Amino acid sequence: MALRRFAVQFGLRAQAPVADLAASWGRAFATVLPELKYAKSHEWAKSQGDVAVVGISDHAQGELGDVVYVELPEVGATVTKGETFGVVESVKVRHLQGLSQSGAAAGNAAHGGCNHQHHDGPGHHHHHHHDHSDACNHDHWTSLPVAASDVYSPISGEVVEINQALVDEPAKVNSSPYEDGWMIKVKLSNSGELGDLLDSSAYEAHCQH
Repeated sequence: MALRRFAVQFGLRAQAPVADLAASWGRAFATVLPELKYAKSHEWAKSQGDVAVVGISDHAQGELGDVVYVELPEVGATVTKGETFGVVESVKVRHLQGLSQSGAAAGNAAHGGCNHQHHDGPGHHHHHHHDHSDACNHDHWTSLPVAASDVYSPISGEVVEINQALVDEPAKVNSSPYEDGWMIKVKLSNSGELGDLLDSSAYEAHCQH
């Protein structure tokens, strides 16, 4: 059974492959594990005999932003190398300076107004609350629209297990992409496909481009 949907929609959804978002810029400090094999589309595979564990890389999760929903195939489904097997929905938060009145109202509705800290010099801090009838020209954080990204299988075979923990805790993809955030386990139909994937050194070089 596919994972249930529970993500809150913040706006329009933009469908894009994980690879497109992850390629937007290189993350110099992304973790790459030497024991894994990697696809150029930023998924990884870990061999466990005739089964491979599959997930997305640390580089990919960092580019996606906060993962809020994961859709995975059913157990028993067949996945094919290079074809999609799931979807990850994520949001990014950006810092906006000098929001307009309308932007302040939209970005802070949940807080009932804008709380700001003004600095009048060393040792002087004043906190003020503004309702949304006032212009709000201060710094704010706002969520960008949800992005829905396809995830591609690095290998072919039958899905024998999915990570049910991602139903309620999709953020595990962010916090532990190589451990708790794994996505599917696949019984390999062609173990030779693992040899076609990138090793850690080649993947690190790929992430720099």
